[in-house]
Amino acid sequence: MLKPFCIQSSFCKTFHTVALVALVVCSLPWCANAENSQADQTSAYQRCLQEKIETASEATTVAIVKQACSIEEEKVTIDGQAREFGAISSRIFQERMQEFDPYVIIPHRMNYVLPLYMTNHINTEPYESYGEKSDHLEDTEAKFQLSLKIPLNSHGMLVEGDGLYFAFTVKSWWQVYASNISKPFRETNYRPELFYLRPLAWQPVGGNAGFAVGIEHESNGRPEEFSRSWNRIYSLLLVEKGNLALTFKPWWRIPEHEDKYLGDPTGDDNPDIEDYMGHFEMNAAYKWQHFEVNFMGRQNFRTLRGAFEAGFIFPLSGRLRGYMTLFNGYGESMIDYNVSQTRFGLGIALTGFL
Repeated sequence: MLKPFCIQSSFCKTFHTVALVALVVCSLPWCANAENSQADQTSAYQRCLQEKIETASEATTVAIVKQACSIEEEKVTIDGQAREFGAISSRIFQERMQEFDPYVIIPHRMNYVLPLYMTNHINTEPYESYGEKSDHLEDTEAKFQLSLKIPLNSHGMLVEGDGLYFAFTVKSWWQVYASNISKPFRETNYRPELFYLRPLAWQPVGGNAGFAVGIEHESNGRPEEFSRSWNRIYSLLLVEKGNLALTFKPWWRIPEHEDKYLGDPTGDDNPDIEDYMGHFEMNAAYKWQHFEVNFMGRQNFRTLRGAFEAGFIFPLSGRLRGYMTLFNGYGESMIDYNVSQTRFGLGIALTGFL
């Protein structure tokens, strides 16, 4: 009776020996750890998908869920290219997980409350028609800003990851420390805007880039001699690398006709506003652990007027964060667009720069 060839072959005997050794080696701890590590990574990703699918709104797409879970790996695919998340792109993808939830408000610009906001020069000139009351305005007041945005599309419009948004920002300056007058809101500015935002294939220094174009109106909503307003069309270039983000925002002011008579409601309330506010704004923000810093600058190179602002966010307790800001220059508010001031504020940040 013939025996199988494999049993008689020296090759098969060697193969059996190698297979036995491999089986023993794979039973050792490091082989098991490798398999467990791969299984853990897979299960962690699956757990993330399951968790976010359960909590996401009905309008959230599968692509957004996958992108949100890939944040843990700090990578995402855009235009077929693997990208590392930066501070802003990470925030955008997190927001998209909740932006159609009716119980969630998505922030736009920073939200903050400054109970202490001091100036070296309170601008009393616009209020002189109130008589002696203008003399009782205090150099120290309170300030707050609330800003939110609403997505207008649930799927990509031109490219994957783009979006059309409506945003609204309101800022108020409150004379809460003015004891000789009725603690009025000295100034309130309203800023609605419509803008389109999309990612770019450009990867400067291994980072990410984005582009936005929009139209915005800004005014203080007041009549006659107190009225200040302008309308702008702007573009915005955004570049990020890790926790560093840079933006460049040039704009073009939509022209208004001159006043036909004093107090003309359809005329230009502030025809020289660009002489003080300039034609562009630049921002730089950096996040380190629970700390954030931001720098803003704008300039008119013809008149050599502009402004500079620095902000610092730091942890206090739990989700509560402190906010400190320093401003110098023109345009701190619409009523003060042509007045140079130095201001310092201290308060609470409800949302950060990044």
